[in-house]
Amino acid sequence: MFFQAVPLARFLTDTQWTPLFDDAHFGIMVLLSGTLTSSLVALAIAIPLGTVIAIYLSEFAPFKLREIAKPFLELLGGVPTIVYGYFALLFVTPLLQKLYPDLPGFNLLSAGLVMGVMIIPYVASISEDAMRAVPMALREGSYAVGATRLQTSLRVVFPAAFSGVAAAYILGISRAVGETMILAVSAGMQPNLTFNPLEPAATITAYIVQVALGDLPHGSVGYQTIFAAGLSLMLITLVFNIAGHVLRKRFREAY
Repeated sequence: MFFQAVPLARFLTDTQWTPLFDDAHFGIMVLLSGTLTSSLVALAIAIPLGTVIAIYLSEFAPFKLREIAKPFLELLGGVPTIVYGYFALLFVTPLLQKLYPDLPGFNLLSAGLVMGVMIIPYVASISEDAMRAVPMALREGSYAVGATRLQTSLRVVFPAAFSGVAAAYILGISRAVGETMILAVSAGMQPNLTFNPLEPAATITAYIVQVALGDLPHGSVGYQTIFAAGLSLMLITLVFNIAGHVLRKRFREAY
C-alpha cells in the first residue's frame, strides 16, 4: 500500500516530486501545480470563447450558418489530442517565442492555449443546446417589454439556461484536468513546482503515462505512485463534478 510507505502528510506537503530517484520525494503538489496552471490557461480560452459562440449560434446566427457550424464544432471535438499536442509544440510555441524570446521549447502556456482551443467545441455545443432549450415565450416576453436581442440573450436566455451552461463548464474543466497527450508532448514532463505558464512542468496525467511506459517493478513504491497520482486526479474531478451538480440544482430551482 502506497500510503503505508509514504505518509499522507508528506505526500501533500513535500515540494519535490522525484519518486524514481535514490533520494525519493513524493510531493503531489508539484504535479498539481502543473495540472492546475495548464487547466486555468485552457479554461481562460475555452469558457469565454465557447460561451460567446454558443450565444451567437443560439440567438443571432442564421439557420443555414447554424446547421453548418454545429457539425463543424463537433468535428473539431473529434480530432485526436496527439495532433493538438504536436500543433502546440511545432507551431504555437515558435509563435510565442517571437513574443517571449526566453520562452523554453516546452512550456505550459502553449499547451494550455491549444488545450483551450480543443475544449471550445465541448463548451460551445452543450451551452448552445441548453440555450436553444429555453422556451420561446421567455424571449417573446422580453421583446414585448422593449429589450433588444442582445439584452434578451444576456439577461433572459443565458440565466435561464445556466444550469445547462454550468454543466458545459464542468465538462470543460474535467476535460482540461484529465488531458494527457497535449501536455505530454508540449509541456515538458519536468516535475517543477511552479504556477508560471511560461515554464515547463509535469502534470498528473503526463506523469502516469511516463511511468506506465517504463520498466519499474510491479508493486514497488515507484510503481504505486501512478495509483496515488490517479487517486488525486479522481478526487479533483469529483470535487468539480459535485460543484457542478450543486450549481445546476441551485440555478434550476431559481429559474
